[in-house]
Amino acid sequence: MMIARVLFLATLTGLACGCAFAPLRSAAPKPGQHPQTLKKKITKTVSINYLLYLPADYGKDARKKWPLMLFLHGAGERGDNLDVLKKHGPPNLAAAGKDFPFIIVSPQCPAEDWWTSPKMIDTLTTLLDEIAAAYRVDPDRVYCTGLSMGGFGTWELALSYPNRFAAIAPICGRGRPYQAARIRHLPVWVFHGAKDNVVPIKDSEDMVNALKKAGAKEVKFTVYPNAGHDSWTETYNNPELYSWFLSHTRKPAAK
Repeated sequence: MMIARVLFLATLTGLACGCAFAPLRSAAPKPGQHPQTLKKKITKTVSINYLLYLPADYGKDARKKWPLMLFLHGAGERGDNLDVLKKHGPPNLAAAGKDFPFIIVSPQCPAEDWWTSPKMIDTLTTLLDEIAAAYRVDPDRVYCTGLSMGGFGTWELALSYPNRFAAIAPICGRGRPYQAARIRHLPVWVFHGAKDNVVPIKDSEDMVNALKKAGAKEVKFTVYPNAGHDSWTETYNNPELYSWFLSHTRKPAAK
């Protein structure tokens, strides 16, 4: 298990970030309403701490590319102490000695933020780009999963970047059903506890129903009838989840 801190500079074009500037004009402005164009290059700094797991055989075959799993923790693990990420999910299992056939990236959300914020979505995509550039990642086998707040983040990241992942597994999360058609091509396995009193099971049901209505063909929905909010322990202890991920490669986005 490796602990890393990363600081990125991302360049965005055509966006303003509260910067004060005056547009260049070739002539004096005329009264009335007129079409205008803004084009400006700005830089944006993103920073995040994360745990990085490399499989036992990583590097033995220099030609081999590995699948990558992005794991998003829940709200209770936010902050600046990476050890708390080992409470749940793949980081917990990796810390206990489980050997995964994935590169696993487990970032930590700052205490004051949320995975679904535009800032964190930008940070996560930049992190994925950096990991893909630095390690032997198979770009067609990149997966995302997360629990609670991380389930929200899993939905949001997939909806924001529908061509990025080969499959996703949101656990007790919430998405945007009105945009489900954006990921109808994407294999999805959803998990929720029937007795969850933190994130209602209806939030998962709404996404599953919206995906099916949009024509999605690969949607699985597992409901634990006696589980409350903790629907992730049983999920991440299930070897079928990892086999299911590995059975999928990236598909073209739906037209």
